[in-house]
Amino acid sequence: MAEQIDTVTSRGRLKPRREPYWHRIRKGCFVGYRLMNKGASGTWLARAWDEGKGRDAFHPLGDFGDLPDHKRFDAATAAAAKWFEHVGRGGSTSAVTLRAACERYIERLRQEKPKVALTPYAVARRARKGLQGHHVVPAAEDAEARFKRYVFTDARLSATPLTKLTPAMFDEWRKRLQAQPTRGGGNRGEARSASTMNRDITCLRAALNLALLDELVTTDFAWRGRLRPIKDADRRRDGYLDKPQRRKFIQMAPPDLAQFLSGLSMLPLRPGALAALTAADFDKRLGVLRIGTDKAGGDRRIKLPKATAEFFEAAIKDKLPAAPIFARADGRAWDKDGWKWPVKAAATAAKLPAGTTAYTLRHSTITDLVHDGLDLLTVAQISGTSVKMIEQHYGHMRGDVAAAALERLAL
Repeated sequence: MAEQIDTVTSRGRLKPRREPYWHRIRKGCFVGYRLMNKGASGTWLARAWDEGKGRDAFHPLGDFGDLPDHKRFDAATAAAAKWFEHVGRGGSTSAVTLRAACERYIERLRQEKPKVALTPYAVARRARKGLQGHHVVPAAEDAEARFKRYVFTDARLSATPLTKLTPAMFDEWRKRLQAQPTRGGGNRGEARSASTMNRDITCLRAALNLALLDELVTTDFAWRGRLRPIKDADRRRDGYLDKPQRRKFIQMAPPDLAQFLSGLSMLPLRPGALAALTAADFDKRLGVLRIGTDKAGGDRRIKLPKATAEFFEAAIKDKLPAAPIFARADGRAWDKDGWKWPVKAAATAAKLPAGTTAYTLRHSTITDLVHDGLDLLTVAQISGTSVKMIEQHYGHMRGDVAAAALERLAL
């Protein structure tokens, strides 16, 4: 007679062995109980026939030690039934963890997104951090950094198989994420904004959705309602400095920072992109500036007007090709950690609105371009972003341009 595992009494009679004791649920589907040592609680697992591989597939269920003995068989059967359903829908029989799903997503980005050539300075800076290579995929680098900071640090969640994820797990993860101060960027150490939360949430949701697409899991129930972005987090930007304010900002900054802020006031670039430029990126003969390392990815070139070209020509005078165009007093290129506090001090001295940052200059220059009537596609190309983002944040400023155009139609 086959050994029974459906009652506490019958399990108590079992002899320890490595091979599990099996209970048939239906054809090809079994729930098992493994007892390795007498007096131990034992562990549960499921077994199902994998048609694609032509052999049995096994799935660990755990020991259900948080439940009374008499409830463990029912709990194991219920957990096994979920896995049987997953397999029946064509889901993977391999136990893929959340961490593995995130790593697969990073690798997919590296394969599909464009690579960006690093400047010599950026290569050297990465080498100091133990990172190799002369090219990066910005999207993959960003995703990997976010996962390392906010997902992989949670060992329990990272090690959880996708099929065992629950909505409660993601509720707890969001609470912990919200409680953490930012660990990167110019706002390091400050409370997390809704837009910052959305960027981290979106990245994790994308990794999980890829796993769903690749049939590593058959439902997004665990995260569908828990990883939704916060509404209205990316409202149109309102911080703006007019030209007199920008001049005062530059005037109150030390000379090395003043030159950097001047560059930001002339071009709608991200501060990081401007800081990454080297002397070799500016062709003074043609007056063309090459933007190579940027969040947007890919190379782009900007034809500079005469006054701006003269500013850049003066900035690269007597500099080697690999030298940063905008350097601090000690010769190092600016970075987000280097400009944060000097920028705050200069903004305070200039009596600018609270919250003024280096990025405020990018917003201000884009605002001027849009308000002056430059078409949104050209604005997007120059600033290294999408037309959609320009429309979302700055489209409302086209009202005056549209009104003037309509006025010209009047008979």
